[in-house]
Amino acid sequence: MSSRRSSVPCPDPRVVPVPWDAEPFENTVANAPDSLSPIDAVAEALAATAVFFEGRVEHSRRRQAVLDANPSLQERELTKLSSLAAAVAGALRGRGVGDPAATLTAEAGIAVFKIAFGLWVDEANDREFSDLMKTTLDEFKAVLTGR
Repeated sequence: MSSRRSSVPCPDPRVVPVPWDAEPFENTVANAPDSLSPIDAVAEALAATAVFFEGRVEHSRRRQAVLDANPSLQERELTKLSSLAAAVAGALRGRGVGDPAATLTAEAGIAVFKIAFGLWVDEANDREFSDLMKTTLDEFKAVLTGR
């Protein structure tokens, strides 16, 4: 059995920068126009996050491959996403959204992110992350409204 090494180093997800800093998410949600629904305020934060990933699809695919191969790193990633959801829920509460609506909306936003990200890093994908994020959010809204 031969061992192959990629000429492109795989990033270590423990040290690779990703936008898991909750503050930008919180600020975007907190400062969204009052006229926006809770999910649309979260959508603004998701759209802002998509900008971070522009031009990083190959890097993100390598990072995801490392995560997929390491259960302990998967656990860390889920912990980060859970913390992010909690921060977004807090920002929604600051906008006057009660619970469980704040928590449900924040968790839904993170689910939209995870699904869009998974689609984006798929080798067969040729769409931009921002487009996939919007499409995934639209699909979620359609499920909620029965369309």
